[in-house]
Amino acid sequence: MRTLAFAAALAATALATPASSGAVDDGVMTALSARLFPMFDAAGQDPAALDRIARAPGMAEVLRARSNRRTACGQDLPCRAQALLWNDSEAETLRRAVAALPGLPSADDGTAAQADREIAGINQILRFYALGVSPSNPIDGPGTISPRDHQARLQAAEWIAGTPRAGSAQPLDPSIDYALALLDVSDRTDAIGHEPLSGGANAAAMARAKTLDWKRYRYSAMIVTGVGPEIEGEPLSPFGKYHLRLAAQRFAQGDIAFILVTGGRAHPRATPFTEADEMRKALIERYGIPADAIVSEPYARHTTTNLRNASRLLARMGVPMERETVIVCNPMQSAYIESAKFTERNAAELGYQPGRVVRRISPTELVFVAARASERIDPRDPLDP
Repeated sequence: MRTLAFAAALAATALATPASSGAVDDGVMTALSARLFPMFDAAGQDPAALDRIARAPGMAEVLRARSNRRTACGQDLPCRAQALLWNDSEAETLRRAVAALPGLPSADDGTAAQADREIAGINQILRFYALGVSPSNPIDGPGTISPRDHQARLQAAEWIAGTPRAGSAQPLDPSIDYALALLDVSDRTDAIGHEPLSGGANAAAMARAKTLDWKRYRYSAMIVTGVGPEIEGEPLSPFGKYHLRLAAQRFAQGDIAFILVTGGRAHPRATPFTEADEMRKALIERYGIPADAIVSEPYARHTTTNLRNASRLLARMGVPMERETVIVCNPMQSAYIESAKFTERNAAELGYQPGRVVRRISPTELVFVAARASERIDPRDPLDP
């Protein structure tokens, strides 16, 4: 009876958004917006850009139809969330409008492609966090929650998205801030948990990279991939510890500039441990590796993004992208990275290859060259875009 009463109370107040005296600057939402939706975030900070999008051919009709869908739902919160999904026709109209604007952040494949990724990201977040669609991997998504808690999150997201936020795209459409609010109320703001990557644990290595003559080294970096633990309370998996022994042994040869450890806060689901941080700590404490020789990539949740994010971080360090790196990991994972199956997975999940394997050195070492395509931001994975 308590759950039914709670749901009824929410339904009765679903549209009663608390009054606001004006737009507020929310640091968490601002950072999350910039990280997940760099193109729409930039447009939201420029009222003239938002106005141009709203006045683009077909946009007035699209925005009116979307608003009418929401109104027709009344106080039905799942219906109102469903109404915020961008259908193919609406997405195409928005993509054309955004692509016509100069100066917005994009990627190597252009403004229109980035707009497509960001629109798809909005839809993905709504499906996972509002509409009950399960992600393909159980470590992603909101986890298992009660119907009461789910209803509360939908209501809170509705209210948050309806409260003005400075520098947002809310005047155009509420879907972006609603998606951000869903992540916030679900405590899944993982995507901004370690920013800026150039500071903190990486500050010394980043400073050293600026002064480095890369030609002095045969390889710019050793990429040490993660193997997340599956036991609660375990900072490093058994295979992860093996990876570190391999890394220390290989680094001692002196022909590699940096060790780049990559692994996020992923296994088991909701673990407090960030794998890259634990690997870095062990390399320093157990093996005596200098802190300024280690770069930590703390977001990757899968082998695909281990390599994508490592490639991104190498570019941020100023490493010439044509320089060779070495991937070091156990023989099983190494063989998988070299396999056609992994190539197919990258194409399916990322839409491109994060780099290419040049040759094999040993059962545990692959020579790898990063790709510029890895710098594309893709909020379809909102925990690690």
